[in-house]
Amino acid sequence: MKRLYTTDIRDADEGEEVALRGWVHEIRDLGGILFLLLRDREGIAQITLVKKKTSEELMNTVRGLSRESVIWVKGKVKQEDKAPMGYEVIPQDIVVLNIAESPLPLDPTEKVRADLDTRLDARFMDTRTRRGMAIFRIRHHMLQATREFLSEEGFIEITTPKIVASATEGGTALFPLSYFDKEAFLNQSPQLFKQLMMAGGFEKVFEIGPIFRAEEHDTRRHLNEATSIDIEQSFVDHNDVMEVLERLVSHVYERVAQDAQRWLDVLGVKLTVPEVPFQRLTYDEALDIASKVEPELCWGDDLTTQSEKTIGAEVGEHYFIVDWPTDAKPYYAMPHEHKPEISKSFDLMHPRMELASGTQRIHQHALLKERIASKGLEPESFEFYLRAFRYGMPPHAGWGLGAERLLMTMLELDNIRECVLFPRDRRRLSP
Repeated sequence: MKRLYTTDIRDADEGEEVALRGWVHEIRDLGGILFLLLRDREGIAQITLVKKKTSEELMNTVRGLSRESVIWVKGKVKQEDKAPMGYEVIPQDIVVLNIAESPLPLDPTEKVRADLDTRLDARFMDTRTRRGMAIFRIRHHMLQATREFLSEEGFIEITTPKIVASATEGGTALFPLSYFDKEAFLNQSPQLFKQLMMAGGFEKVFEIGPIFRAEEHDTRRHLNEATSIDIEQSFVDHNDVMEVLERLVSHVYERVAQDAQRWLDVLGVKLTVPEVPFQRLTYDEALDIASKVEPELCWGDDLTTQSEKTIGAEVGEHYFIVDWPTDAKPYYAMPHEHKPEISKSFDLMHPRMELASGTQRIHQHALLKERIASKGLEPESFEFYLRAFRYGMPPHAGWGLGAERLLMTMLELDNIRECVLFPRDRRRLSP
């Protein structure tokens, strides 16, 4: 007897015995016939019980089931065009593995749509809906395609500490914690550690891992714990890693469209693979566009949410903003040799929001120490980092890409919290 997922059953299984396990999605009692819809992670199967052909005990077992109870069904496959998967299962035995309480926290059939807070409070049940399952199955394919691409490009996956002694980029957006007899922090970024691996001779590294920002945002696109896709590469400049980034995004779209089409169909999303190369706007050009609706913006200012929307509406596709003012970027951003007020930096933009940020890094010890001090930071606090620059640090560049933002824009979702199983923001610490 085969133990299958609902989508594994084929025409060739006609008359074969199969075993299905899953949840009671719905029960339709028409008197002389019972339809039990069993749902597993892949789909829905129709279990058909005809009164004249089924034992009374089995009929009563099904009538006594509550929705979302967990069951095991053994039966024979029969083709049925009107059934959800084009077949039905005529049960020989049904074992109740766990009875679900009523009422349910939300409706997994989605006939009654729950609001986002209700869904997040009962995430274990929200992912039983086809929409909830689809988002995270696509996320799986997105991250799988990312690892595949970067590995094929020669990058080595690393894991860096999430508990650190000092801020990555300075500032106050840190979550402090007690680390034995010391104060420590949750890491804002793997930035310093991936740069250390350039000194370590790895040449090309990537990491997919959590980052933590103690910023009191309350928007649809910010999280306090997010997943960052980071790379660092030696013997290149910012233009080289921009090219890696745009090809990665295009590859991810292509692979998700190829490997996750049925989940995209659940969401009603039709992906268009972005063409490379992406358009490049200088910071000055971007500021000129934004100034049409925000004339108060000055050179050196960061771009506002409204600015990003204005520029995105004009460009209409993925694009880069390059050549940012040096003072607008972190201390490790390399200034242009003949125009030091401009840095070798970039942001990757979707028309809706920023997705990634990167730079060529400063690899000279004296200049890096000077830039740290210019930001009002104490170079002594970065000694573990600066030390590596004294013993042969190659030129290098890199970027960090927000995984949730990439998924959110790809799937046209309204709120970034939909992209995280258990989101953390200023109000949500549980579940």
